[in-house]
Amino acid sequence: MVEPIGHVAMALLFAVPAWLLWGRRPAVTFTVLTQVTALLPDIDLFFENHFGHPLLQHHGVTHTIPFVVVGVVFGLVAAYALTPVLNANRLVHSDSITPATTFVFTTAAFWAGGLAHIFVDLLSAAPDAAMEPLWPLYREDVVVNIVAYDSTPVNLGLIVCAVVIHVGLYRAERYPYETRWAVD
Repeated sequence: MVEPIGHVAMALLFAVPAWLLWGRRPAVTFTVLTQVTALLPDIDLFFENHFGHPLLQHHGVTHTIPFVVVGVVFGLVAAYALTPVLNANRLVHSDSITPATTFVFTTAAFWAGGLAHIFVDLLSAAPDAAMEPLWPLYREDVVVNIVAYDSTPVNLGLIVCAVVIHVGLYRAERYPYETRWAVD
């Protein structure tokens, strides 16, 4: 298992496009949500300890692309449950957030975090900790293993790079691209 700092760093890098799509507050919110969803696949450690089913073992079903696709369900629930709350919240400063915007925003954060987690695990998966990220479509182990999971210099370098990029983007005077899902 990769150190949590590696997952956090990769999720920060996967969240960078948010700065091109949304204003500062939404980009920061997206980045935070991506951090949460990046740690979600390791819920299989809890399942493994409590249920012991082969599908629920570490690097099992929660470390697959199909699991990340389940983020659509997360996005649908958020679109209909959170949109009215966001529009009524004084901190958001908006009353025009649509369910479509909430759906795209939350689904993208779930996908960015989940894919970042899988990607970083693949980069550091030892042969004895192989993963099947495309299960059930492709049932063979995939091992990339180009860096040790506990490499402190790599993990620290990655987190420093990611934080510097986000701070730079936060401080930049720019406006997001106009999109159908724009949130300021």
